[in-house]
Parts: sequence; structure tokens; C-alpha cells
Amino acid sequence: MTGLLMFAAVCCAAPIASGIGAVAALQVAADSGGIAEGGSAADIPPRMLTAYKKAVQQVGKHAPKCRGMRWPILAGIAKVESNHATGRSIADSGDIRPKIYGVLLNGSGAGGNTSAFPDTDGGKWDGTANGERAVGPFQFLPSTWEGTGKDANGDGAVDPHNADDAALGAAIYLCGRGRDLTQRSQLRAAILQYNHSGPYADNVHGWIDQYTAAATKPDVGNVSGRARTVIDAALSQRGVPYSWGGGNANGPSNGICCSPSGKSGTSIRGFDCSGLTTYAYAQAGVHLPRTAAAQAGVGQRIPASRGTGSLRAGDLVFYAYAPGRDSTIYHVGIYVGGGKMINAARPGTVVRLDAVSAMSGFAGGARLL
Repeated sequence: MTGLLMFAAVCCAAPIASGIGAVAALQVAADSGGIAEGGSAADIPPRMLTAYKKAVQQVGKHAPKCRGMRWPILAGIAKVESNHATGRSIADSGDIRPKIYGVLLNGSGAGGNTSAFPDTDGGKWDGTANGERAVGPFQFLPSTWEGTGKDANGDGAVDPHNADDAALGAAIYLCGRGRDLTQRSQLRAAILQYNHSGPYADNVHGWIDQYTAAATKPDVGNVSGRARTVIDAALSQRGVPYSWGGGNANGPSNGICCSPSGKSGTSIRGFDCSGLTTYAYAQAGVHLPRTAAAQAGVGQRIPASRGTGSLRAGDLVFYAYAPGRDSTIYHVGIYVGGGKMINAARPGTVVRLDAVSAMSGFAGGARLL
């Protein structure tokens, strides 16, 4: 139990100022198995997101035994492979221009390749007969594409440089052998089939988790006024990574990632628990102190003895080492109803919906609105 409490204690510290670029943060996250920077569906070009969702609808025709294919899975792969073809022109038909080519896989070491792949397509897809290059937003080898590609947009072509065709091909490939992708182990096996690298799989998993968090919607139809403003502000940050000391009234900021003690020294942009609550309440004109324990002193305190049934949407939810002693509070979330809260839980996670019971030491809440 002591270890758990020490791990949880990193949630809400004073802000920390330092920073590295997004590319560096992404690489660090991949290397550590943590969560990469960014993560709402807003970073996906709308036409690409349409292709991912269309592929999910179509994959059952080609892989009827597959279970659990979701657009965040395809988005996680495409984010790592091509950054969703960002910077390219994507036509209504799904054609991507200029085409996306990987490095020539000739064993030169360029781009990390150490094995030579002989040409299989005469340059049809990869533009060269001198060897193989990965192609399109999902970076298929031409030889793999020949056995996987399908016409997803009904134009009579099967083109890895088309968003719809490529997304469906990736879905079919990941669904191989009738996988159940709702199972974490089988999802990992599918990702490793795509690229047999542990850091690669960790990186893709991180993006899948972020896009999944961004796509999950709670039922807040009956919430209105400033409570709705707070909840909407917090929900808008789903998928943003946990960052110890990160977040303020203006949004995410640089803090520390990703060790259990929160002291790895690696900078990442995001929120810790009290940084998230500070941001969300600021959007409703309420200015909170920075730490969870201090926030418990604001508004009408709701004691733990009244249970979670006394909470209303928009209330703060607290957790303590010793419930009943507010000086030991280590964590705070925002209650949304139905036993759930918006939560920036700990290093290696993202802002997401959690059950109120997900954290230990329930210490009641506070009503500020």
C-alpha cells in the first residue's frame, strides 16, 4: 500500500518550468514506453479521420472473424507512420499528393534500415525499381500491399496512396487470423506484426489510448450553466498526457514525465490533476490554488462520510492518504455524474474518464458553483 500511495503522490505538485520540442518528447515517450505528446482527434485531418471510420465499417466484409477494430487503432498506426499525411493534399476521393515514400530499404542504414529488400513492384507503387520503399500514409511495403490492399472507395483502383484504400488495408492486416482487438495482448500482437519493435508498439499503444480517451463521451445532457462550462473545458483536454507540475489556467504547460516518482527530468506538455482542475474552473471564472490539498479549502466541503452519492456534476473529488485529514490529500478530479470523473491520474496516462473508485482514499468533494 505504501508503494501505491507514493506513486499516487506525484499527481499534484507545484508547476515546473522547462521544455523540449514535440519531436523530442515523442521520441522520449516512445523510448520509455510512455505516452507521446498531443493526442486529441483535432490533430487528424478530417478526410483522414473519415477514412479510418470508413475502414472500420468495411473491414468485416474482408475479415469477418475480426473483433474490436476501432478508428483509434488505425489512427495510432497512421500517427506514427505518417502523422496522418499532415502537410499533404487529400482529395475528396482520398488520393494523397504528393505521395508519401519511405527511405529506400537497401541496407544502407539510412532511416534505420539495415536489411536490403529487393524490388517487387517494378516501381509501380514506390517509384523505383532499385529496391523497396514503404508507401502511403500507412507505410506498406509494395509486397505486403499486393496481398492486403482493397478498393475502399469504389473507384476501381487499389492504391496505397489513397486514404480509404490504405486505411482498409491496414485494418485487414491488423485483423489477420481473426484477432480480437478488444484484448490488449492481441492488439499488441497485431501492432508487432505491423512493425516488430517493442518501442514502436509502445508508441502506437500510447496514441491509441489518447485517441480512445478523446473519443469517449459521458452523458452530460442534463448539466448546464457554469458546471457545464467546467466539464466541457475538462473534457476538451481528453487525450492530453499527464505531466507532473503541468497545466495552469491557460491550458497545458510543460511539466515532468514519466517515472513513478515524477522525477525523471524529462519534460512533457500536459496536465497533472490540480493543473487540470485549475484550467477547467478558470474557464468558468473560478480561480483555484495550485495543489489538490489547497483546493479542498475552496467552496462547500462535502465530507467523505456522505459518500459519492452526494456529489453533483462539476464538483471536485478528493483523495487522501488519511481520509478525514485534508492535509494528506494527494489527488483531485472533476465529477461528471454516473460515478465517473475527468481525471489526470498519474505518469504514463492521459486525461480521461475514470470511475470515482479508480483512485484510493476517497476523501469527499467540494462544491464551488
